[in-house]
Amino acid sequence: MKTARAVSIASALVVCSAVVIAQQQQAPAGGGRGRIGGAGIGAYPVRAPGDPAATERGRATYSANCAFCHGADARGGDGGPSLLRSSVVLDDQNGELIGPVVQNGRSDRGMPKFAMTNDQIADIATFLHTFRVAGYDASRNRPTSIVVGDARAGEKYFNETCGSCHSVSGDLRGLASKIADPRTLQQAWLMPGSTAGRGSPAPAQSKPPRATVTLANGQSFEGDLERADDFVVALRLADGSRRSVRVTDGVKVQIRDPLQPHRDLLKKYSDGDIHNVTAYLVTLK
Repeated sequence: MKTARAVSIASALVVCSAVVIAQQQQAPAGGGRGRIGGAGIGAYPVRAPGDPAATERGRATYSANCAFCHGADARGGDGGPSLLRSSVVLDDQNGELIGPVVQNGRSDRGMPKFAMTNDQIADIATFLHTFRVAGYDASRNRPTSIVVGDARAGEKYFNETCGSCHSVSGDLRGLASKIADPRTLQQAWLMPGSTAGRGSPAPAQSKPPRATVTLANGQSFEGDLERADDFVVALRLADGSRRSVRVTDGVKVQIRDPLQPHRDLLKKYSDGDIHNVTAYLVTLK
C-alpha cells in the first residue's frame, strides 16, 4: 500500500511540474501576462511605451484623484500603499484589473469609490505602466558607463594637480590594466585605500596612517592607526600588539596620514574634474 501511494504522489508531482513548465513556456515575454498568478514568476513586466496622449491624461487624472494617497510617483503617500509592486497593477493591461478597485473602492482599507469611466481608468493604467518596477527612476539607474569625460582635459588636470606625487610612467604605469573596471578605478584614485579587500591592488606606495600618542605623564608610543575619534584612539604597535587610550585632558594625539592630500582634494574636485581625470586614467594600460 505504501509503495502504491508513493508512486501515485510521485506521478502527481511530475504532472504538476509539467503543467508549470508548460505555463512558463507559453507565457509571453515582457508584458504583465508573462506573470503566473498575482505573485508572478520571473522578472517584473517590461511594457512597450504607451500612447503619450493617454499617459498625460492618466497623469492628470491620477494627480487629481490618487496622488494624495499613493504618491505622485506611485510609491505610496498619505496612507495609501505603493502601487509599483501591486499584483493588480503588475498583471493589469489596460485597466481591466485596476478598474473594479477604483470604481468600487475598498472600504475595509479606507479607499473610497471613484466615479470614473473605463476610458479614464485605462488612461490611469497607461500612466502607471510607465513606471519601471526595478529602478523605474532613470536618475537612480546605474549608468552604462562612467567614462564620459574629456581625457585631454583630464591629463592636463592630472599633470597640474597630481604630477608632483604620481607618475604615469612610474607608480601609475599600467594602472588601467591593474584596475580594469572604470568604477573601481575612479573610486581608487578619489579615495585611495577604499577598494582594499575587493580584488583590487593596493594604491601605489599606500601606507596606513600612523599616530603618536603622548600621555599626561609624558610617556609616548606610536603605531599604525586603527581607530580615532573624540573619545578613543587605538594603535597597532610594532610588536603586533594593540593599545587603545581614552582621549582625556593631557593626552595628545598626532596623526600622520600619507593619504591626507587626497582627502583634502575631495573638497576641491568638481564633477568635471572627476569625469575628466577618470577618462584619462582609463587610458593608462
